[in-house]
Amino acid sequence: MASVIDARQEEISEEFAMFGDWMEKYEHIISLGKELAPLDDADRADDNLIKGCQSRVWLAAKKSEQGQVVFHADSDAIITKGLVALMVRVLSDAPASDIATADLTFLDDIGLHSHLSPTRSNGLQAMVKQMKLYGLALMAQG
Repeated sequence: MASVIDARQEEISEEFAMFGDWMEKYEHIISLGKELAPLDDADRADDNLIKGCQSRVWLAAKKSEQGQVVFHADSDAIITKGLVALMVRVLSDAPASDIATADLTFLDDIGLHSHLSPTRSNGLQAMVKQMKLYGLALMAQG
């Protein structure tokens, strides 16, 4: 059975397939960042900064009453903010176990790894790693 994460990955792959070139894809990524919900000042703590990102990226995770993991994020760089918005869109409001074990194939499907600079690509990997760690930690809490 496909998970909600798989369905979202498929949706994003189809969305990015509509764009003709990478400039259009970057513009879409930037627009996703602009749509990201504002991050509470309390979540802008150093504890929520992702290590390994060149720009500053804050990522907070909470468990909803339904037991889903809800991510909130922000960045001080426009492309990075778009990337974290993309990750939030895929992984937020999903069960912790699904997040911890997610196979994020859409990153390759849309060509992200091959079109990001090495530092941005490393930052994206750091985001993914942190989100999966939150999934593991919240899964362990039950």
